[in-house]
Amino acid sequence: MASGIFAILDDIAALMDDVAVAAKVATQKTAGILGDDLAVNAEKATGFVSSREIPVLWKITKGSLLNKLIIIPVVFALNHYLESAITLILIVGGFYLAYEGVEKILEYILSKNNKKQDNTETTISVDPANENEKIKSAITTDFILSIEIVILALYSVLHTDFVTQLIAVILVALLATFGVYGIVAIIVRMDDAGFKLIKTSNNTGFTAKIGHALVNLLPIVIRTLSVVGTFALLLVSGGIFNHNVDFLHEILPNLNSTVKDFLIGSLAGIITVGVIHLIKLIIPQKK
Repeated sequence: MASGIFAILDDIAALMDDVAVAAKVATQKTAGILGDDLAVNAEKATGFVSSREIPVLWKITKGSLLNKLIIIPVVFALNHYLESAITLILIVGGFYLAYEGVEKILEYILSKNNKKQDNTETTISVDPANENEKIKSAITTDFILSIEIVILALYSVLHTDFVTQLIAVILVALLATFGVYGIVAIIVRMDDAGFKLIKTSNNTGFTAKIGHALVNLLPIVIRTLSVVGTFALLLVSGGIFNHNVDFLHEILPNLNSTVKDFLIGSLAGIITVGVIHLIKLIIPQKK
């Protein structure tokens, strides 16, 4: 009896060792996309009034968890029964990410032109409909990025048994949710932490200087994340096409992969934006 229990414990220990190694490999393989995921989602989760930042982040986090709950079993099933469908799903997702990236660039250009024409001050909108729309957009983008993360994680541990694959992928998925949005939460609350430091130090001394630095740093971080997030959308999109469409992979083989991914993503985004705007012109929109 005792020997049987020790045998089971040995098996569990061996399994945990295998899972630890597999999870480490999967995390290393997905490190790039996890970084892009952080940049994209940090940009998506900012721009709300202070009192709504954490509630909005929690809604997006719950949506991200639901995304993983849907994606993981579907990806495992498709990998077993219909592997070719995974490539199609990735490509469709690639077009969506490219569209998002190019749309952001166009919105930035148009907003700059509008500011030149109208110098009146604007306030942050707290319209619940606008908030819900932004949350929905963030969760949709998270869904596409989560597909890429789960697939890359699974493909990096295909040499292991099914249980090890499943646990390793789940661990990476949890890291991609709580790790990413935990860091985002810290970023968006930088100014509040700064204000508290200023208040508790009576706005004097080294502590107050740290507080002012945090407050002044937040807008810079947000603007940087906006640029990096847009760049990441196009990079991830281009990478999807580059790795899953053979003739694109063979074009300009000596070109730097980052540059190539960005160019492919940008081109895909321009085409998608053009097609969608053409459809909107042809098909009357409901008012």
